[in-house]
Amino acid sequence: MQRLNTLDLSHFRTRLDEQAEALGFADLGITGIDLSAEKPRYQAWLDKGYHGTMAYLADHGDKRFHADQLVPGTRAVISVRMDYKPPARTRELLDHPTQAYIARYALGRDYHKLMRKRLVQLAKWMEQEVGALGYRAFVDSAPVLERAIARNAGLGWQGKHTLIINSQAGSWFFLGELFTDLPLPPDAPQATEHCGSCTRCLDVCPTQAFTKAWELDASKCISYLTIEHKGPIPKELRAPMGNRIFGCDDCQIYCPWTKFSPTTEEADFQPRHTLDEADLLALFGWDEATFLERTEGMAIRRTGYENWQRNIAVALGNGAASAEAMEALRKRHPTSTPMVQEHIEWALARLKDQN
Repeated sequence: MQRLNTLDLSHFRTRLDEQAEALGFADLGITGIDLSAEKPRYQAWLDKGYHGTMAYLADHGDKRFHADQLVPGTRAVISVRMDYKPPARTRELLDHPTQAYIARYALGRDYHKLMRKRLVQLAKWMEQEVGALGYRAFVDSAPVLERAIARNAGLGWQGKHTLIINSQAGSWFFLGELFTDLPLPPDAPQATEHCGSCTRCLDVCPTQAFTKAWELDASKCISYLTIEHKGPIPKELRAPMGNRIFGCDDCQIYCPWTKFSPTTEEADFQPRHTLDEADLLALFGWDEATFLERTEGMAIRRTGYENWQRNIAVALGNGAASAEAMEALRKRHPTSTPMVQEHIEWALARLKDQN
């Protein structure tokens, strides 16, 4: 393998940044392979059970803390971010009585495949420049501590809501990683955080899922409840969910730093099927075939049709007590699974109480 010498590094890094930008990445940073400093805090979070039923977060031993254990031979980790904020309303739709709120990242094409493909393209370009190399691309996959990596690579600081914040772009972006055996020199890590005394993200959380700054009880997070969680949603958390049927953006929406977030230029992240302004009753009327057809290639499909129905039933119960809503719930009840039926019954009871 032709390896870069010291004289080549500055020029190569400039071209690497340019190539990343050409592939749609908004920023790129490089860090080392040792994340062992994250282990005590991560283990304490697991010990409290804050990962809910996401057992995979406790698997794989120490691989998430040592990049070269996950991918043998790794000598550097490239971290990238890609803006995804679409031209869609956010705050105005929260707790809307008849419309659904879907996390803005999920309105367009599923980002996992798109970003991974771009990362592989970046690696192929690197091979053209320096010769054959070992690499592996990750996008929210495998035991990778992507936020700690991004911080260590200088892409931003970890906000009190646990997301990475960039001073020029807020937090509406995806993260991806490229593990490589190329010995690239690391960038300076983000040494400071700039949340100050602000606790807006913690205060607005509908389910009060933050136990304290920088600590999230994921089992109470609406993103977890509507996507990862299988089975009944705890009754005490249903009313706070409002109209959020897939994910939640509140902690980002109210963060002052998001005023710097640019609108994405990525065509694949633009809203599909007008889901950014969708009517709850219209979505509740989808049969499974329609759900699968409309969500093809989108992250929304991950929740599955049963959970989709469950989530919308809760949102309808939190919405307007109209005759149309109550009739739709009653009509859906006989053909639903027992789990969805229980949520429909809860919703009907809620709407009756409003009359």
